[in-house]
Amino acid sequence: MKKRYKKGQIWIETVIYTLIALVMIGVVLSVVKQKIEEGQDKIIIEGSINMLEDINTIFLSIKGVVGNKRQIQVSIKKGALEIDGINNQILFEMESEYEYSEHGKNVSYGNVIANTKKTGKTSIVTLTTNYPNEYDIQYKEKDEKKSLTKSQTPYKIFITNNGENGGKTIIDLEVV
Repeated sequence: MKKRYKKGQIWIETVIYTLIALVMIGVVLSVVKQKIEEGQDKIIIEGSINMLEDINTIFLSIKGVVGNKRQIQVSIKKGALEIDGINNQILFEMESEYEYSEHGKNVSYGNVIANTKKTGKTSIVTLTTNYPNEYDIQYKEKDEKKSLTKSQTPYKIFITNNGENGGKTIIDLEVV
């Protein structure tokens, strides 16, 4: 009878040890997954800052010649890019696991302003480039907003110098 008791005890111990090991693996995976997502979000944010700086470089390169036109390809894997002709700005916004900057404070990276707002477990990271005095930003020759969201294929944006109005260079953006 003692042998049978020992066999049962061994099986119970095996099951308990297996359960403990599975719980520990689950905890480790959840922590690692969160860190991986934070790293991916950081890469997307930094890439978006570079994208906004590239757009600004195109603005500067076409500023002097009316009718000058350039194309840029923009990939959006997460978040949204907004062309805001009403407020003469371009901004990128995404929900992120990664806190890119101190909450509620604006941090400048060249001409890009980063702002992070806490929303529960995640944060909303907003990257903004403002052109209130230099450019009159338009979308398809109108002062309106256009939002570009996550896409598998890159967007093609044509940026054109449409002359001047009131001392501001009119920059027209068109998504194809």
